[in-house]
Amino acid sequence: MPRIQHSVSIQKTQFAEPTFSFQPPLFYPAFQDTVHAVFVPHKYTPGYAYPLIVWLHGHGSDERQLRSIMPKVSIQNYVAVAPRGVCIKVAVDNEKEGYGWPQDSEHIAQVERNIFDAIEVTVQKFNICRQRIFLAGYDTGGTMAFRVALSHPQYFAGVLSLCGALPSGGKLFGNLSLVRKLPIFLAVDHNSYYYPDHQVCKNLRLLHTACISITLRQYLYGHNLMDQMLADVNRWIMEQINLPCPSLKSPDQL
Repeated sequence: MPRIQHSVSIQKTQFAEPTFSFQPPLFYPAFQDTVHAVFVPHKYTPGYAYPLIVWLHGHGSDERQLRSIMPKVSIQNYVAVAPRGVCIKVAVDNEKEGYGWPQDSEHIAQVERNIFDAIEVTVQKFNICRQRIFLAGYDTGGTMAFRVALSHPQYFAGVLSLCGALPSGGKLFGNLSLVRKLPIFLAVDHNSYYYPDHQVCKNLRLLHTACISITLRQYLYGHNLMDQMLADVNRWIMEQINLPCPSLKSPDQL
C-alpha cells in the first residue's frame, strides 16, 4: 500500500527579507537557443558539494523568477539553476509573448535538452553533488517537472511540483520500478481555479494505483507561491538529503 503524506498548512507565515547580502542569480546564454539563470548561495564554499535545485518557472514568467524564490527557500543550502521555458503567447488576444512549457512531443524534447544542458553547465562551474539534484517547478513548470522527472527518474534525487498537476498523455510510468523510488513533493492550493481539488484527487488516485508514494502539502492561499510553501520546499529537500545517499546516474550519461 503506498504511503500518502497529507498535511494542511493554513497559517500565512511571512518571512522577513534577509538583512545581509546574497549573490543574485547569474545569467548564462550557455547554449545556442538556451538561456538560464544560476543562483549562488550566500558564502558559497567551493570545497562543499552542494545539492542542486533545477527550477522551472511558472506560466508566462522566465528564468528570473529564481531571484525571488530562492531567498525564501534558502540563501545558503543550495546552488540553483533555472532554464528559460519555450516562447509562447500568454496575453489576451495572443498579443504578448512569454515563456512556458508546452506539452507536445517536440517541445518536451527541447525542454529536456535545455534542462540537462543547464545542469551540465552548472556542475562544471560549481561544486555540485550529482546524487542530490532536485527538479522543481511552479504551475505549468511543476507539470513539466513531473513530466521530465517521471520520464528520467534515475537522474534526480526528487521532484517537486508547486501548484502544477500531473501531465496527461505519454508514458509517465514507463520506468515504474524507478519511479516508485523517486521522492515526490506536491504542494497544492485549496480551491485553486487552475488546479482544482477534483483534479488533485484524480492525480492522487492515479499515483496510488501505481503504488507511488508522494508527500502532499495543502495550503489556503490561492494559486500563489507563498513563503510557507517555499519554506516547506527547503524542509522537504533537507529531509531527503539526510536520508542514505541514493545511487543515481549523472545527466551527462543521457
